[in-house]
Amino acid sequence: MSVITLSTAIVNAQDYSKNLFDGHSDVGACNLKGDLTIDPLNQEFVLSGSGNNIWFSEDQFHFAWKKMNGDFILQAHVNFIGEGHNAHRKIGWMIRQSLDPGSAHISGTVHGDGLTSLQYRLSAGADMSERKSAIVSPDVIQLERKGNKFIFSCSAWGNPYDTVMITDNSLTGDVYAGLFICSHDNNVVEKAGFFNVRIIRPAKDDFVPYKDFIGSNLEVMDVETGLRKVIYQSPVSIQAPNWSVDGKYLIYNSEGLLYKFDLEKGGTAAISTGFATNNNNDHVLSFDGKMLGISNHVAEEENSSIIFTLPVEGGIPKRITALGPSYLHGWSPDGKYLTYTADRNNNFDIYRISVRKKKEIRLTDAPGLDDGPEYSPDGKYIYFNSARTGTMQIWRMKADGSQQEQLTFGKFNDWFPHVSPDGKWIVFLSFPPEIKTDDHPFYKHVYIRLMPVEGGTPKVIAYLYGGQGSINVPSWSPDSKQIAFVSNSDLELLP
Repeated sequence: MSVITLSTAIVNAQDYSKNLFDGHSDVGACNLKGDLTIDPLNQEFVLSGSGNNIWFSEDQFHFAWKKMNGDFILQAHVNFIGEGHNAHRKIGWMIRQSLDPGSAHISGTVHGDGLTSLQYRLSAGADMSERKSAIVSPDVIQLERKGNKFIFSCSAWGNPYDTVMITDNSLTGDVYAGLFICSHDNNVVEKAGFFNVRIIRPAKDDFVPYKDFIGSNLEVMDVETGLRKVIYQSPVSIQAPNWSVDGKYLIYNSEGLLYKFDLEKGGTAAISTGFATNNNNDHVLSFDGKMLGISNHVAEEENSSIIFTLPVEGGIPKRITALGPSYLHGWSPDGKYLTYTADRNNNFDIYRISVRKKKEIRLTDAPGLDDGPEYSPDGKYIYFNSARTGTMQIWRMKADGSQQEQLTFGKFNDWFPHVSPDGKWIVFLSFPPEIKTDDHPFYKHVYIRLMPVEGGTPKVIAYLYGGQGSINVPSWSPDSKQIAFVSNSDLELLP
């Protein structure tokens, strides 16, 4: 058995992958030794192993594991390497009572022939059972333990999850959780690759929103390939990364302050915002990168959110909106206007305001919440989300508020459209249908989806545990190839 040394404070990209698992080992009588190799730069894992099967009363496979308790979520992109020797070779996530070959366990399993299922042995030494998924040869798999429920979700990348579930009262204590591979031939070693590997501690059921917070992963993702990398972790809440126009740093907010994260060196530094020390996650860089717009809660005005601007390197903020609440989301390409959502008539609508004259103009007046306005790079359109048709959907309008048109029409509640710098794409956050239409809560299973700016069929590009604060602000890299966002996990509870 090989044991991986853990660090007590995971803070950078290479440490993340090195510290994800406690160890890896063969389970059962494997003829050929398995192994785990790690590419720390790209946070990719290759698992190799032999073993006859994982089905009857005893198993043989190779296992990369972490000791876990309580509720948790396991996520990964998966693929077999090579054509393979046996159609029944298996990879996936496993939750196991012990490392004994006959241990009770539950696994989200992908077979070499594409069969995908939730397989389980509910008592030591018993034969296996399974519940099949409708998905064949998925790219993305997730296994969650929530109390005595075990939920297996999988998808071909780009599509929403298909989910199967069982209830088991015998596998709820301390367990081994991790990735596995079985070649289904004890004289053959198979290999599989895994990336976007996440072991997540969700928020407790009784957490109080905006009072109780869990830890944060600052991530960047290649939009074309879906490869995500955790570049920074914090045990406290960090939210809403902006990507600087020179591509050198990200700006995020945490506990009322703004911080700059150096993408080359990995360090963080506070941005001086003077008296504005209660900033929320609605902060936006001007298109030329020289100015920063913020939304700060002003204590003297019933803690209402007010919009200010200041130089990007920091300084004393200048007030822009006379009234609150005002939540900033966009800056016009010419730097003359800000656009935001505001409650002025017991209804949240989209407004724009002249930075110089500070004249506020209302752009939408539909009943229900309008939010998340952002200019296109050519300044012709403002993209936003609106609940006017019953669910939260993505819309756009001309910069003067005319020609308002709906762009998404599905069952999900879509929030915060962000236009790529090349003007070709928008990414947005999608909450499941069971979430209240006008709410965008913390700590949920959500998707980040991609769509052409003129509309079309959205594609899921990221499956994450997050929500509020994940991608509230413009977060594209200047070359339109990557996005930044925040996912969440209770880092203090990981053993």
